[in-house]
Amino acid sequence: MTEVRRVSTGDRPMRHVKSWIRSGLLVFLGLGVTLPVAAQEGGDPPGGGDDDSKKPLVLEADRTAEFTATEATWMSLDVSPDGQTIVFDFLGDLYTLPIAGGKATQITEGLAFDAQPRFSPDGETLVFVSDRSGGDNVWTMRLDFTDTTQVSRGNGNQYVSPEWMPDGENVVVSRGGGLGGAAKLFMYNVTRRSPLPIVSEPGQIKVMGAAPSPDGRYIWFATGTGDWTYNASFPLYQLSRYDTETRTRITMSSRYGSGFRPAISPDGEWLVYGSRENTETGLRKRNLTTGAEEWLAYPVQRDDMESRAPLDVLPGYSFMP
Repeated sequence: MTEVRRVSTGDRPMRHVKSWIRSGLLVFLGLGVTLPVAAQEGGDPPGGGDDDSKKPLVLEADRTAEFTATEATWMSLDVSPDGQTIVFDFLGDLYTLPIAGGKATQITEGLAFDAQPRFSPDGETLVFVSDRSGGDNVWTMRLDFTDTTQVSRGNGNQYVSPEWMPDGENVVVSRGGGLGGAAKLFMYNVTRRSPLPIVSEPGQIKVMGAAPSPDGRYIWFATGTGDWTYNASFPLYQLSRYDTETRTRITMSSRYGSGFRPAISPDGEWLVYGSRENTETGLRKRNLTTGAEEWLAYPVQRDDMESRAPLDVLPGYSFMP
């Protein structure tokens, strides 16, 4: 674990960031460039305003550092529905960046670890995972900073890879019982905040990285067995697809190198997912009409398949609209 802290100039208050530095992957389907990132100075996070006495995460930093970054690792990113903006996580904070590049704008800061942001279908709200309540939970934040809402409850679970359903009213997310216990797939209504189990049986199944189809009928994801084990034998994950109408699940891949972190194109014609070949990880693309497959990018940086994958097996990536 690396702890990075910084202090803003002048008389503004000290801010600090606690972050896990992970080797990872930055992927853009349609834009294969390294994105410049710059740490921003500022006061309270936009959309904040809560009293420090009411915040669970109130530790004081004992030293600070300033930095500017042009590259990062294990960033989960998403592209806005209009194709103009990228949102990504970096060192436990969220940033936005114009699609053409430039200087990133920091939109969350502080001790909390914020990660895995995704744009709502209307492009006005983000869903992400944060431990700002004292433990992992699913949160939403409007990009005009008028509202930030805790969707899930309790601080004893681990949440991975939240994703919006096409209706813009519900999100699907993998929820596990902290360290130990295989994650299951749940759906949360962002207004009512009531969890609905989608895939919870059999008990040993682990469900990661949900990707709904554009019409909302199907939800793709990776399935494994158990949370983690020593000396595991391949394959460790395969792709599955859940039919929300028939409430049935079928396996959709059979690669020895596994299948994980699916992404569906906006027109519903293409599937991209991660897999291993020999000792390297790459991205496969599949035509969902013909079933034909080939490598989209090989190799890419490593996956997290042989760990507990606390930030999924691969970072989040996105098709351009």
